[in-house]
Amino acid sequence: MKALLVVAHGSRRAASNDEVRKLCKRIREEKGGEEFGVVMAGFLELAEPSIPEGIEKCIELGADQVVVLPYFLSAGRHVSEDIPAEVEKARIANLHASIHLAPYLGSAPGVSRLLVELAEGGEKNGDSFE
Repeated sequence: MKALLVVAHGSRRAASNDEVRKLCKRIREEKGGEEFGVVMAGFLELAEPSIPEGIEKCIELGADQVVVLPYFLSAGRHVSEDIPAEVEKARIANLHASIHLAPYLGSAPGVSRLLVELAEGGEKNGDSFE
């Protein structure tokens, strides 16, 4: 079975962490459930589960493949260094599972289209962005 671990930074604000968890639930309920038997959130810091704990939980739930998706918009230090280091630690601790690091969200080709759609939707609804 394949699992998806959506990795966010983590926040001291619980509602922000819950927002990521709700996103994972929507992924699972919409299209992700077809591809992934488990979809859950993991956090780099300030919230739980951590990346290694999230990977462990996916494996405990029966995953033999875990895809780690950084929910970040740019390739700063966390994306280029910190997350890969955490994933590598998990790989060493779980040699029996395949753990793959996916590209970060901001690098996806569809992000620019999504931003335009969001901006157009706000204009159509008369929302003010100021």
